[in-house]
Amino acid sequence: MAGALACMALAVVPLSTAGAASAAEPSPHGTGTRVSAWSPSMTTAGPAFDNQTIRMVAHSSVAGSEARITLSNRYSNTSLDVSEVDVAVQTSGADAVRGTTLNVTFGHSDHLTIPAGQEAVSDVIPISVNAGENLLVSLYLPGATGSSTWHSDAFDTTYIAPGNHAGDDNANAFGTTTTSWYYLAGLDVVSPTAKGTVVAFGDSITDGYHSSTGTYTRWPDFLARRLGSEPHPQKLSVVDAGIGGNRVLTDVPNLWQGVSALKRFGHDALGQPGVKDVILFEGINDIGNNAGPNGGPVTAQDLINGYRTLINEAHAAHVNIIGATLMPDEGNGYYSAAAESLRQSVNQWIRTSGAFDGVIDFDLAMRDPANPAALDPAYDSGDHIHPNDAGMKAMADAIDLGLLRW
Repeated sequence: MAGALACMALAVVPLSTAGAASAAEPSPHGTGTRVSAWSPSMTTAGPAFDNQTIRMVAHSSVAGSEARITLSNRYSNTSLDVSEVDVAVQTSGADAVRGTTLNVTFGHSDHLTIPAGQEAVSDVIPISVNAGENLLVSLYLPGATGSSTWHSDAFDTTYIAPGNHAGDDNANAFGTTTTSWYYLAGLDVVSPTAKGTVVAFGDSITDGYHSSTGTYTRWPDFLARRLGSEPHPQKLSVVDAGIGGNRVLTDVPNLWQGVSALKRFGHDALGQPGVKDVILFEGINDIGNNAGPNGGPVTAQDLINGYRTLINEAHAAHVNIIGATLMPDEGNGYYSAAAESLRQSVNQWIRTSGAFDGVIDFDLAMRDPANPAALDPAYDSGDHIHPNDAGMKAMADAIDLGLLRW
């Protein structure tokens, strides 16, 4: 038992190391490169569980094998006891392809305890996944968890059952559904073709707010499919590090909307396996809430200073960082003449400063040609700030793939 516990401890990642950049890591078997295939950013104040199984969908952006998963207790105040973890290929809903269910171990143990504030990376799982394929990851939590580490807005369906049903092929026991992810913070694989990971880092637009549930129509999903449809084999995976309501400079009072980009960038972006590129698309929540540092009003220089900090962190980690202009929002409650002037000033700096390694002009691609302060009606979900599915695709199509490091 002492030996098993010692091995298990190696899988637990303390926060002091979690923010380090993860260079592209060749497979020890020489068959490819380890990249992040799916990885939502996590926050605090999620619901508690007690003697329940949570079955979640992980939608892989790239084909690969030798999979690993990451479980996060980063934003919880108590240790997390996990008695069983299983992975299977999804057929539909909570149903797994019969015969594909595999038990997941951590440090060669099928039971683990993750201390508060820490994460655990699994042993390699002998399962392969195709680009765009879904895996079901089931966690059995035997006792009371307290407030969970979670991602509130999954735009996918999670299934919950009483008791231990982690190894079930069928969905019979999973009578409750939600649209959040709990504790599951990553899927990485060894890809035979991809040489790195693109991290889409931002707020609710990147998170996929108002995209259709379970259809994988967030703009990072469309970007992954673009990369996979190129004439050559897919060279980069894509992961979505968006959090609804998130800000660059300050933590959001609604805890499930996350700590600031300045605090989470090192972990959520630069900590991804194989990270080569980050697309930074964030700041409209700072402007819309007039939320500057130290409780004061926000200025263009405040946001520029924040962007420069993130740029310097990325460059110190030898990661390419691409800036995206902030999209128009006339008609939304965030809009005012002063906020619009601030958005324009920030966008002008993003376009012309040369501080980023490249620029994606989402503002130009998404604005109404007849009224540049507003979203194009063809792309407007109805709230005048978040794109619909067609708008999400237009965003991905506006990205010059030559900006990415192949």
